[in-house]
Amino acid sequence: MLAVLSFVALALWVTARLWLHPDRGLRDNRTDQSQFEWMMAHGARVVTEFVHPFTSDRMNVPDTVNLMANTSVLSVSIPMTPVTLLAGPRTSFLLFLTLGMAATATSWYFLLSRVLLRSRGPAWLGAAFCAYAPAMVSHANAHPNIVSQFVVPLIIWRTLRLGEPGRWLRNGVLLALVIVWQAFINLEILLMTAIGLGVVVVALALGRPELRRLARPFVAGLGVAAVVALVVLAYPLSVQFFGPGAYQGLSRLIRGYSTDLASFVAYSRESLAGDQRSATGLAKNPTEENAFFGWPLVVLVVALVWWLRRDPVVRGLAVLALLFAVLSLGREIQFNGRGTGIPAPWAALENLPILHSVVPTRWSLAITPIIGLLLAYGAQRVRTLAARHPDARPQIRFVTGTVLAMALLPLLPTPLPAVRLDPTPAFVTSGAWRPYVAGGRSIVTLPLPDTHYADPLRWSAETGLEMPIARGYFLGPDTRPGRHRVALFGAPPRPTSDYFGLIRRTGAVPPITPRARVAAVDDLRYWRAGAVVLGPHPYADALRRGMTELTGVRPTYTGGVWLWDVRELTD
Repeated sequence: MLAVLSFVALALWVTARLWLHPDRGLRDNRTDQSQFEWMMAHGARVVTEFVHPFTSDRMNVPDTVNLMANTSVLSVSIPMTPVTLLAGPRTSFLLFLTLGMAATATSWYFLLSRVLLRSRGPAWLGAAFCAYAPAMVSHANAHPNIVSQFVVPLIIWRTLRLGEPGRWLRNGVLLALVIVWQAFINLEILLMTAIGLGVVVVALALGRPELRRLARPFVAGLGVAAVVALVVLAYPLSVQFFGPGAYQGLSRLIRGYSTDLASFVAYSRESLAGDQRSATGLAKNPTEENAFFGWPLVVLVVALVWWLRRDPVVRGLAVLALLFAVLSLGREIQFNGRGTGIPAPWAALENLPILHSVVPTRWSLAITPIIGLLLAYGAQRVRTLAARHPDARPQIRFVTGTVLAMALLPLLPTPLPAVRLDPTPAFVTSGAWRPYVAGGRSIVTLPLPDTHYADPLRWSAETGLEMPIARGYFLGPDTRPGRHRVALFGAPPRPTSDYFGLIRRTGAVPPITPRARVAAVDDLRYWRAGAVVLGPHPYADALRRGMTELTGVRPTYTGGVWLWDVRELTD
């Protein structure tokens, strides 16, 4: 109970600014927060309206969004439907984020204390690191699907139980169930877990010959797990890879997101010893600080591996950490923000099926639980050493405490930075938009939602997705000629979306030509627009002037938004 309470306290500490100020959102990743609030609303809609869970027409009108190819988190959003309906999608998102971290730590604590070590102190140390290491706190910037790794220890636990004689069917089915559970939280984490388990199981088979007698029930149970999981996931995966809105791998730009070699010994901006200056240039954005372990911890981990090198599990974990570190370097090794010109192994792998949808830097995220396990194993060995040498126990404890303090105190998490969000306009909350979406129409927002502006997703989420919007923030195929349906963040550009994107970036209204006016009407018809709305924005005057001159429709100010009724244009 004390362990779980401590994990909850740490999670509340990390998210404190969001709980204390409900009108604030995550400063460093507002767009992903809006997207996940939308996903929570979709989960509730699946329950209340029985809509198709794996696609949605509530965003990117008139096309659909492939939610299996996005982070739909259905295994969390559906059970949290009561929270979403009663308290709203923002509260549901925040609860998901907070409990996801606490549940991850609790699950690792269960695995370490009840299965692997059966020792509470070392188990708490390892579990706390697995859930609150710098990479995990970094992803707490609106990636609840990444920080919610509570199913991973359960997968490990059920995999280790496969060798039980006479229970291959039962254990195989139970393993399949947790695999399916994780598949609907995050498939990327599932892939890394499978690779990690494969390496460690091979290390155990080579290092402990006595375990080979369990090979037959293990393989049988693994076969059952594979068959059951594939049967259950066959349809969702077919939608993901072949359904509407499916794409063929990430863009080359995103696949270039790699881990800087210097970041392994640096400190994250969300760590006690770090700040924005120490992390800038070493990661693509504040949410992808996947390494950042600091020199003291790196030295400690190397020392632990050497000290515990006779244990085949430790050797397997060391090989796995090295493998993930190398893969995370991407196609070219970066050092201190600059390319070295040295190719990395990922260059030969990035175009392979499945792997072409992995962000390379995320491989270094998988090093975090490996270090957590090594810390737990090391603490357990220290405890055994102290028991064998009672006269030296004070000295052993002093040295251990000093070493851990030097390595881990600088990594203590700080509360996530938050910023005040613009309130949802009364036009949305009052339902004044409803007449404009009759007959299958949509609401077009200015600016149009994309990777830089996703507030309209939050507005739609607060209506329970009853308000459909044009375009959006999601991963979808680039259907332009020659693009081979590679993933694009958002819908393929159209003339009007490009036009207002330029205004959003510069604040200047480009010259308007007759061709631009014709294109604007065509785009509004394509989006089935019933109304165009403009909420609070730094460049609201320029956006308002651009839309008025493009369409010739005079806006009215109502419910906190400028409103263009374009139904006559799009009929």
